[in-house]
Amino acid sequence: MRHPVIIMADAREITIASLRQLKQSGEKIACVTSYDASFTTLLEQAGVEIVLVGDSLGMVVQGHESTLPVTMDDMVYHASCVARAGKTALRVVDMPFMSYSSVDQALGNAARLMSEAGMHMVKLEGGRELCDTVKALTSHGIPVCAHLGLLPQSVNQLGGYRVQARDPESAQRLLEDAQLLEQAGASLLVLECIPAPLAGRVSEKLQIPTIGIGAGPHCDGQVLVLYDLLGITPGKRPKFTHNFLEDAQDIPGALRAFVEAVKQARFPDAEHSYS
Repeated sequence: MRHPVIIMADAREITIASLRQLKQSGEKIACVTSYDASFTTLLEQAGVEIVLVGDSLGMVVQGHESTLPVTMDDMVYHASCVARAGKTALRVVDMPFMSYSSVDQALGNAARLMSEAGMHMVKLEGGRELCDTVKALTSHGIPVCAHLGLLPQSVNQLGGYRVQARDPESAQRLLEDAQLLEQAGASLLVLECIPAPLAGRVSEKLQIPTIGIGAGPHCDGQVLVLYDLLGITPGKRPKFTHNFLEDAQDIPGALRAFVEAVKQARFPDAEHSYS
């Protein structure tokens, strides 16, 4: 099955402001992880608005069992590769495990990812406890993407990779955390592995865009790990993933199919969501 080529209008550079405009207009935002220059070029040609240099590279590239062994040097290296090829997409990078345990540490490491690695925004995992860090980063001109729900860097504390915020108390806390992080200055919010109705509530309450992964269809955008999208991640893949390469003729076609499915609100569907 062939998919139409999707190219961003006038190859515009995506900014925080344009992501807000997409949310306001109701157009879905497409985000995919990338760890190198070649895939970054293909992703931008497919029309992806956000390229995320994820610490998921620890698992899909380096072969670790979790993201925890990934270092700042690892992230700077891969982010730099992405930045050299990036022309249009907003470039977001994960701050790795224990690289933002204090405000001063966060400022130093985030500055390195922005100036040395060429990123546009840093992503942090955690709730209200990070509000002071978010305020400090944004006050120094460093945009922040927050991340709530399943937090891979806290997998040992959470007891494994499982759906979060299913009871009313934890759901309310997550909603409050999202609002507090927005007030602290976060420009974007990733919601991972939470019930779809809760993700919808959060998305409605916030002015900033929400990007879901395993959070149902009601977020303002969707993100997948590149290797999951292409069906090449070893072992059992999470419920919320889909192999877009199965029905495509090649990798560029699979990437375009993902963007098209997100834009047309066909992905994720109930099969890829949690209730």
